[in-house]
Amino acid sequence: MNQNGNGIIELFQYMQDHAVHLLSLTWGHIIMVFSGLSLALIVGIPLGVVSARNERLASVILAVANVIQVMPSLALLALLMLYLGLGFKTIVVGLFFYSLLPIIRNTYVGLKEVDAGISEAGKGLGMSPWQLLLKVQLPLSLPFLMAGLRVAAVIAIGVATLAPLFGGDGLGREIYSGLNLRNSLKIYAGAIPAAVLAILADIFLGRLQEKLKTGRRQQKPTLNHGSAKA
Repeated sequence: MNQNGNGIIELFQYMQDHAVHLLSLTWGHIIMVFSGLSLALIVGIPLGVVSARNERLASVILAVANVIQVMPSLALLALLMLYLGLGFKTIVVGLFFYSLLPIIRNTYVGLKEVDAGISEAGKGLGMSPWQLLLKVQLPLSLPFLMAGLRVAAVIAIGVATLAPLFGGDGLGREIYSGLNLRNSLKIYAGAIPAAVLAILADIFLGRLQEKLKTGRRQQKPTLNHGSAKA
């Protein structure tokens, strides 16, 4: 791409001409990220709860998640490929592993940050441990969990660009095609939408996190008022 205004025009023209293809790759990228994050939430939240309940297990769970997190993306995906083969499954499992640590850690921290007085108020109202967890502690820890999901989403969107190296799809296919062909238009056409996805995910989840924080501040007085009645 030319290093001037004409280069930008060429890029927009290229993206317009290949809009259907790029939208298809973007959709594939979103599906991979969403699948990996969904699995991480399903597994990570219970592991975070277990960690908050048992400090010995917490040290083991968080240590294992940390080890996975610091592994190079290419190395982890290559290891998974040996067992799962090429394709969508390998990428989703890789994104699942990379999303675990932020979700586990923030669920753990969020539950630890719940005011002990509020938990006692719930017990005073006759709540069982499960009711206390599901109706009080987890809702109050949601802002922390959302912060973890926010970090995990941005990481997953970036890691997902490696998918074509392991038989996957997504915007990385356009990037690596551009690298192979030495075509900067294709590289930018894949990299820019991926960056925009990461920015949009961060903004959306950030706003949701702020709303949850507001709800948390409003819920505390309600519970304390209920405790006073009890």
